[in-house]
Amino acid sequence: MPADPGHQKRALRAELRERRRTLTSTERAEASSGLTRNLVELTRSTGARSVSCYLSAPDEPDTRGYLRWTAEHGIRTLLPITRNDGLLDWTVSHGTEETVGLFGLPEPIGELLPPSAIDDVDLILVPAACVDERGVRMGWGKGYFDKMLGSIEKCPPVFAVVFDSEVIDEVPRERHDQPVDGAVTPTRILRFASTPSRS
Repeated sequence: MPADPGHQKRALRAELRERRRTLTSTERAEASSGLTRNLVELTRSTGARSVSCYLSAPDEPDTRGYLRWTAEHGIRTLLPITRNDGLLDWTVSHGTEETVGLFGLPEPIGELLPPSAIDDVDLILVPAACVDERGVRMGWGKGYFDKMLGSIEKCPPVFAVVFDSEVIDEVPRERHDQPVDGAVTPTRILRFASTPSRS
């Protein structure tokens, strides 16, 4: 009997959460610096003038340095705001106030834009628990980003943001999981040769 992907994912998420919790402050600082450098390089190489990103939580790879860079360089940056219905609203990042969102994660305070606002960006950066080199991404189980990616008619490049150890050999995939085109880590920018189709 084949292993249940849902069960495999739960076990993998628990392991990855624990691994993130045990990172030292020095490791986090080094990762933050490298990640910012690679996110900037990716943005420049794609020529993106409008991006979507997110406010990182304390255990996540740190997106704050990158968000400061986009603000300083006039790159329009959308940040997500979670809704109760499983969709994401958006607001334009001005590097100002934030609050705690539905799941205890940091979210920006700003003028709400509808889910369709994401249709106009040139590059999408999404959080992930892990990703494999087939482009299969595993999130944290709420499904917000899978739903968002599945709704975009002409999707721009999508990159998962992860620590180096979170690019793994194989991620269990379920039907609703949306693929990514690459991953950004503190030491690498990965572009996947072929990714599963978006449904």
